[in-house]
Amino acid sequence: MDLKTFELLANYNLWATQKLKHALVSVSDGDFFSDQGLYFKSIFGTLNHLLVGEHYLWFPRFALQHSAILPLDHIVETNRTQLIEQLEKKAENWIHFLKQVDTNFFDQDLHYKTSTGVAMSLPYAETLMHVFNHATHHRGQITAVLTAMGYACPELDLIYMLLEENAKK
Repeated sequence: MDLKTFELLANYNLWATQKLKHALVSVSDGDFFSDQGLYFKSIFGTLNHLLVGEHYLWFPRFALQHSAILPLDHIVETNRTQLIEQLEKKAENWIHFLKQVDTNFFDQDLHYKTSTGVAMSLPYAETLMHVFNHATHHRGQITAVLTAMGYACPELDLIYMLLEENAKK
């Protein structure tokens, strides 16, 4: 895996977060906060999980070599607008991080503590890939629930971002 691939994934992560943000505007509070059978129950719970996992656990592990010990279902933000805004704003951090990352780390291990405080060591590049894949997974859960509830959903496949970028050329 190379830097260009991670830059693509970081840009995609921001793009997909922005598209999802626009789709969530029309969702009622009842639908946003109600248990929809997701692993983290609701759209709200799943978005909080994304904020915790991606930005309070994984980002600091990569950027600062340490992170907080937080449960994966920790509620960081109770205001839905601020929650979505934080996800979008913090997605930009990955883009900035990759502009200064030492690519020599890609061939090493990432040493960190899990959300429960257990010491862990995993391949750096593959674990970074996990972060972006994880976000895609949970956005997919949310869009599936939105579709089932009858809301319009954006097309979040990576190919649509590439098509948008190509149309701007």
